[in-house]
Amino acid sequence: MSPVRFRSRQRRKESVVRMATELKHLPDAKSIRVNPSAEELQVLASRMPNARRSKFGNYNVQTQVLSRSKASTFIILDDPEASSQQAITREEGERIANLQDEYIAEQAMIVIDGYIGDDPDFRTPARLYVEESNANIAGMQQQLYFDVDDPDSFEPELTVIYTPNLAAEGYPNDRAIIVDLEQGITRVLNSDYFGESKKGGLRMWNKLVFDRGGLPLHAGCKVIPTDSGEKVGLIVGLSGTGKTTTTFTRQNGSSPVQDDFVAIMPGGKVYATEAGCFAKTYGLSEEDEPTIHGAVIRPEAYLENVSQDDEGNVDFFDESYTQNGRATFSFSTIDAFDATKLKSADFLLILNRNEGIIPGVAKLNAEQAAAYFMLGETQGTSAGGAEEAGKFLRVPGTNPFFPDDHDHQGNRFLELMGEHQLDVYIMNTGRVGGADSVEGSKKVKIKHSSAIVKGIAEGTIEWQVDPDFGYQVATNVPGIDAEDGDILRPRELYEALGRSEEYDRTVARLKEERVEFLKKFPALSEEIVNAAA
Repeated sequence: MSPVRFRSRQRRKESVVRMATELKHLPDAKSIRVNPSAEELQVLASRMPNARRSKFGNYNVQTQVLSRSKASTFIILDDPEASSQQAITREEGERIANLQDEYIAEQAMIVIDGYIGDDPDFRTPARLYVEESNANIAGMQQQLYFDVDDPDSFEPELTVIYTPNLAAEGYPNDRAIIVDLEQGITRVLNSDYFGESKKGGLRMWNKLVFDRGGLPLHAGCKVIPTDSGEKVGLIVGLSGTGKTTTTFTRQNGSSPVQDDFVAIMPGGKVYATEAGCFAKTYGLSEEDEPTIHGAVIRPEAYLENVSQDDEGNVDFFDESYTQNGRATFSFSTIDAFDATKLKSADFLLILNRNEGIIPGVAKLNAEQAAAYFMLGETQGTSAGGAEEAGKFLRVPGTNPFFPDDHDHQGNRFLELMGEHQLDVYIMNTGRVGGADSVEGSKKVKIKHSSAIVKGIAEGTIEWQVDPDFGYQVATNVPGIDAEDGDILRPRELYEALGRSEEYDRTVARLKEERVEFLKKFPALSEEIVNAAA
């Protein structure tokens, strides 16, 4: 369906399922379905012209927009010029709201209610209001919200109002994601990519967590049984860097808790956000990722932009349309850990998908941890949009959804580190020594990363201080053969390849660039900046 260039016209008087005036803060619509069942949403999704049923019995929707629209995302502020975020004035925000409200008046809409988080003392009531013609978005969001236990008393604190088929003329690609943190409302215009619904609520939730004294983390969470007890691990990383894979890969029968966002509070207490997973499917194999693979081929899962032929056969390795194929599924379909039983975090991994001199794993002290957290270094993927794919990125906290000045993230991270003992590591999920085309370079395989995570949880890795960067690198990781040891100590690989001078130049360049980058954040603690030198 092509986007509509809407102009105001008289509202038609037609019967409705429920009036929007009964639902606070929502614009009126021609008709509204309020919290339809999962089965009803699948029926509605099946009627979409861009939805096809796969051989698994679930629906695969091919969207026009293939990833998040960073360039089209704006926060409403009293003084847009004073912020480091892309921002617009309140007057412009009101104009967009009126445009969208007038359009909705003639549309059939769906309301989905639920909670971000499931802890009774920390959960946030949230609502999605979306066009019925894009029912897959409602179905996918329903799988990620935690259930409402008392619908009669439910009042959303955060709302996403979503019109995929309404153009926002004058904005990049005629598309707009307008975030009003003061009102707790995000308005999405002219994107049919589900990620704008998911991130719309979580972006606003980021602000709530920070205001409560904690830090929102763009992170997965898992619990690993060990001889010394269960270890809670957090996995921070940009989309597409292996965050979901690392979270779901099993060590000692570990259980995933959360895929994408958690809150860490003073004292290290961790809170989950979602009841399901929005997994990237490109390259998904049953052998390497059996838990995710098994979940996304169930009939109740939703697929988005996954390659499929006319017979319904799905190919997770075909990138002809996009590498950013996706799927949603409920954690109830897998063996997940009960998030309400989470304790404080034991360790945190900062993922860096790299192709240079970053070791397979490095252990950081508190100041280094805050510095590398703020650097958020990685190679971008299609999950962040075409403008990020393949490029070297620095995204503070690996969290592009933090809706405030980023120096606050680094300072809060160091503050929380001072209150709770948390072991922090960088973990490279890419390669060492160069791209695949570079002779002698080595891939950090899923089995290597899994051995590293297991060793961290069990405390079996042996360490030594790296003379170049001051962090600790591994001399031995159980499960990684000696022949692959140089992915743990990149200098040795470069020396063996006769590339020592290249290594030294890269060390000097990285240190200089990192300090220069961190100095761009005026409020950032000086000890964090110095830790990158």
